[in-house]
Amino acid sequence: MKKRILTYLQQIDEFLQTPPEDTDWDNAIRDHLTQIQFFQHERLIHLIVTVLFALMTTSVVVGLVSSSDIWLALLLIPLLILLFPYINHYYLLENGVQKMYEQYDRMLEYKKNEKK
Repeated sequence: MKKRILTYLQQIDEFLQTPPEDTDWDNAIRDHLTQIQFFQHERLIHLIVTVLFALMTTSVVVGLVSSSDIWLALLLIPLLILLFPYINHYYLLENGVQKMYEQYDRMLEYKKNEKK
């Protein structure tokens, strides 16, 4: 997913730097909105998973502090190892979708300027 979102963002940035004169902006905007919807869905799923992992990690920390059980300490290690990549991936998705909103706004500007 990381490669896909970064590649897509780069393609749209290159397209918007020098758009072809015969660009069908309605079609380009519609396609871009479809991609935004895909990435928004992915972002929502990863938000849910990240929050659940954070809650599990917090619960294990609270349990470890209150009971000092070695098994909870062993459980905490993989939870922490997985939590940081989940946070990093969600960060990428959130920023990527925000950048897509900016690209969408630029597409609307091009379309508006074309009609003048």
